[in-house]
Amino acid sequence: MKKVGLYFGTFNPIHIGHLAIANHIAEFSDLDEVWMVVTPHNPFKKKSSLLDNHHRYEMVYRATESYPKLKPSDVEFKLPQPNYTVNTLVHLQEQYPKYQFSLIMGEDNLKSFHKWKNYEIILENHHIYVYPRIAEGVMKTQFEDHPKIHRVDAPIMEISSTFIRKTIALGKNVRPLLPNEVWQYIDEMNFYKV
Repeated sequence: MKKVGLYFGTFNPIHIGHLAIANHIAEFSDLDEVWMVVTPHNPFKKKSSLLDNHHRYEMVYRATESYPKLKPSDVEFKLPQPNYTVNTLVHLQEQYPKYQFSLIMGEDNLKSFHKWKNYEIILENHHIYVYPRIAEGVMKTQFEDHPKIHRVDAPIMEISSTFIRKTIALGKNVRPLLPNEVWQYIDEMNFYKV
């Protein structure tokens, strides 16, 4: 059975922090692959700074192309909006009955996980891989010793897509923070320049 970790994000844009975490988890856990699931633009929210779905997917595609264990996924683009993670998991399990899907999340998300729709069902059927976030430090949560929650000692990457977008708008060079293919795409498409 293939074990796949799902790493959700708007990836607006995907940066080297996302890649470092995804690659670390793909290489140093029992997962076979990590799918970078691009979350769609919520039609009910006005978010002008969020690039169209296909542009963000294209950046993830380009960023992961040379990493055999990392795959881009647009599965949520096809699901009714607003969507919940539990629905995505059910959909994927139906599409790929021989795969075992797990969630990948930062420690900050684990703290609010009990507020997610049907979180008990998610935990019953899926494992969760949690990577550290420096801003939070180690947190005690109700899931502290849960057998399905695995803490991964991934590198702590304090890079934010918000910072990258703001910096590009200011005309600064942020190339080192982006995979080269992503930088080229942003540059050629003139994204985030205000």
